Amino acid sequence: MSEQLDNAIARLKGPARQGLLGRLRRGIEKEGLRVDARGNIARTPHPHALGSKLTHPHITTDYSEALLEYITPVYCRPKDALDFLTDLHRFSYRHLDDELIWPASMPARLQGNDSVPIADYGHSNVGTMKHVYRKGLDVRYGRIMQAIAGVHYNISLPEDMWPLLRELEGAEDKPLDAYRSGRYFDLIRNFRRNSWLLLYLFGASPALDRSFLTGAVPDKLRAHARDTLVSPYATSLRMSDLGYQNKVQAQLKICFNSLSNYVGTLRHAITTPWPAYERLGVNQNGDWQQLNANILQIENEYYSDIRPKRVARHDETPTQALEARGVEYIEVRCLDLNPFLPLGIDEPQMRFIDTFLMWCLLSESPWIPDEECDRLDDNRRAVVDAGRDPALTLAVDGREQRLAERAGHIFDEMREVAALLDTIEGNATHHVEALDALRPLLGHPEQTPSGRLLAALEETGSEFVEYTLAQAQEQAAFFRGQPMDRARDTLFTQLTETSHQQQEDIEAADADGFNDFLDAYFARAREPRRKAAV
Repeated sequence: MSEQLDNAIARLKGPARQGLLGRLRRGIEKEGLRVDARGNIARTPHPHALGSKLTHPHITTDYSEALLEYITPVYCRPKDALDFLTDLHRFSYRHLDDELIWPASMPARLQGNDSVPIADYGHSNVGTMKHVYRKGLDVRYGRIMQAIAGVHYNISLPEDMWPLLRELEGAEDKPLDAYRSGRYFDLIRNFRRNSWLLLYLFGASPALDRSFLTGAVPDKLRAHARDTLVSPYATSLRMSDLGYQNKVQAQLKICFNSLSNYVGTLRHAITTPWPAYERLGVNQNGDWQQLNANILQIENEYYSDIRPKRVARHDETPTQALEARGVEYIEVRCLDLNPFLPLGIDEPQMRFIDTFLMWCLLSESPWIPDEECDRLDDNRRAVVDAGRDPALTLAVDGREQRLAERAGHIFDEMREVAALLDTIEGNATHHVEALDALRPLLGHPEQTPSGRLLAALEETGSEFVEYTLAQAQEQAAFFRGQPMDRARDTLFTQLTETSHQQQEDIEAADADGFNDFLDAYFARAREPRRKAAV
């Protein structure tokens, strides 16, 4: 164990035993594609009984009208977040008729680009902006990529921990907002160095339906059955160059060395035109193709496996909120849906990620130079494409190291971190047990979700769509066969009504035309805010 990590854990053990450290706070955002009974992407509108996509706080859509997105409140106990997510599924299945929620990250059967319907958020200015933004994603990258689904895991460290860490590290001369943001960026840099481990353990997309591809089949894929393509050692095709990757964005070189660098780079991207996007056109006689022709239309277009976040006020963009008040929480974005789990994620996985992120925070985290940034990208690509290959090596500290060897070293260091988190939670054993449950996967890649899915396809000879559809049907029966919490049932029913009314109120209140609304939005977006951190 590194000296910095050892010292940090030793300093925190006492306060943890005394109950002076609060619990981690977690929330889940889970996407799931609606499909018909034959495994085709649904062409139907978002069910009215699920509320307004624009204003409902817990049930919305991501890119597509067919891509459900569930958002839980923030909880201290993982079980509470999972219970809430379970009830969102139960409530939805009351109103899906014979449709199903696709349990895999790679999409169901598609019929070309236009078969992925763009989400419609109504005719308010803010709803129109959300729709035009998605049209811009279509003209830039195509709709098919936007049909991919995943899990986003949001987590914030206990507020009680930050003043204590600042004192223990002798950084009391630094404002707390600035200190917290700086330490969150320390966490992010170590996450970027080691996120390949999450891709290995939780990647669950080694296969796809042929309808996902519109051109030639890449060399990394081989045929399985008639309509399925697989990559023999892949962990997460969702995170590969077939999924959420963008060559234009790659030149931004965001390596998360500081909040000011992060904000400045994103602000540059949302204000700098890109010639290829200019040629696509923006507003063609009232027919909007995209919000603008810049590298990024808005900050949300930046694809990353992790993001620093702050809840924005009504007059702020995400980067302005960060700039004004610093980092509030972290969003982990590299998690595939596990098709073997009804929710796509479970408590042991959450506990492991908690431990991993705390290890990233407490370990030494020097700044990332450009050459290391490139090397980290290479490691992630290697694990995405061939993470289950026993011969795979990673570039670590200037030398090649086998994945299982490096992962074992990380597990060793994480064990004391897991024990610390369990102490914070009243001498529980949840985090240590999560590490013990997952460690065998290092020597048995066939037991990872990606390994299990590929083995299931090969053993049964099933098509990817056929096999996943059977999983969806089984999970639908599970959700439909269980009663939901009565209070939550009442809440969701009320939210359906109030969300539709809120959308109507927003549409009625619009005084400006969309052009003026958009001009005002981007004028505000260019304004710097008071800096909360360096």
